[in-house]
Amino acid sequence: MWHFYPDHYMFSYQVVRMASQSLFGGGEFNEILEAAGQIKPGDYESFHRAWAGLGHRVLSEANKALDEGHTITARAAFLRAANYFRSAEFFLTPDDPRKLPTYKAGIHAFRMGAAMLDNPPKQVEIPYEDSFLPGYFFQAPNQENGPLVIMFGGLDSTAEELYFGPAQLLNERGISLLAVDGPGQGGALRLNHIHTRYDYNVAGTAALDFAIEQLPIDAERVAVMAVSMGGYMAARCAAFEPRFKACAIWSAVYSYYDVWARRPDDHPLSKIAQHIAGVDSMAEAREKFKTFTLQGVAENIKVPTYIVHGEDDRQVPVDHAYRVYNDLVCPRTLVVVPVSSSGSSHCQVDNVTKTYPMYDWLQKQLQQSL
Repeated sequence: MWHFYPDHYMFSYQVVRMASQSLFGGGEFNEILEAAGQIKPGDYESFHRAWAGLGHRVLSEANKALDEGHTITARAAFLRAANYFRSAEFFLTPDDPRKLPTYKAGIHAFRMGAAMLDNPPKQVEIPYEDSFLPGYFFQAPNQENGPLVIMFGGLDSTAEELYFGPAQLLNERGISLLAVDGPGQGGALRLNHIHTRYDYNVAGTAALDFAIEQLPIDAERVAVMAVSMGGYMAARCAAFEPRFKACAIWSAVYSYYDVWARRPDDHPLSKIAQHIAGVDSMAEAREKFKTFTLQGVAENIKVPTYIVHGEDDRQVPVDHAYRVYNDLVCPRTLVVVPVSSSGSSHCQVDNVTKTYPMYDWLQKQLQQSL
């Protein structure tokens, strides 16, 4: 993976992450480089200031274009601004007074831009216990009662971010997407105060029930997919919800405790981990994460399962992919992007085209379910 900051992996990863999403309207490469150049490696204040500043500047471009009636230009700027605000909010701690306003600014910008798409998504609220999980239904064009993928993000992801890649790549293949802020993610965490849970299949079943009852999809052609920490979530959903027809794991997680057992308490993602778990220390978070394991779970998956993982993944070692694959007894596919190739980093942010075969595989699986 290219390191914008030679000695700071995590900040470099966020720059490359944004650059990969620029392929789908989630940024403009030179704007990204300009913002990155204003950031001091390891300085979270400068990280927030650079991305928030860019977000506000691009948002003003969107509003100006909108005022002048140039909706195509406005749409592009709103969507870019949304992703810049997402990045600005990412490392802010839960008690930072800027966190919620920055998050809401990104949501507002995304919804403004998304409403101007030729095929705008539908905002949804999925009933969940005594609250709801927010999300978006990206219906594939000309697909009434067609196939669907239900997708969760990663550690502290947002459903909006899933537009910049997954929604577009699935829709192009005639597959609709239900992008969900699951427990510990996006608005479910920030607005509804729903923390993550080891039995993520509860959220998966809630999303599937909602899709079958409320959306114009074919209930016999629904797959589950998730990315990063979601690699655990998707597998857990597939293991305990037999109505899913396929499972796509975009970066495997065999044991989330093992991921954090090797990380120091001051890891850049530690505050996020505590936030999603609803605890005040990494010791408490690690204790909670002990239950987040696919040992004794993966073998319960009966549907075809696809795993893609980077050999040079520095966040979740490739060993997790091998362990999940070896425990599976269902039809299974494992793709490890070699370290000699771009795309070998975490979630293929350094070459997202390496994930395209996963989308082709989903298309084939959901067509076969006819």
